[in-house]
Amino acid sequence: MAKMTKSQMVKTLAEKTSMSKKDVQTLLDTMVALAYKQVKTAGEFVVPGFGKLVKVKRKARQGRNPATGETITIPAKTVVKFRVAKAAKDAVL
Repeated sequence: MAKMTKSQMVKTLAEKTSMSKKDVQTLLDTMVALAYKQVKTAGEFVVPGFGKLVKVKRKARQGRNPATGETITIPAKTVVKFRVAKAAKDAVL
């Protein structure tokens, strides 16, 4: 089965909820904007039963240049990770 596109998702959600496609699209766009804002300010955004986006700080570490084999220092940085909820894991697996 092929991956579901955004337009297919909007169409399916509109059919299942009796909302218009435009309302579903607005809801999704608003949720994404809210998620980005929350992760940036609070460090995480939770979707109950689905998972959460979490801002994580990585420490500086040693790495290797694969072309030359030279040891290099990879600087510290902040990344965003998604942690899947147990309910989602149980439902899928």
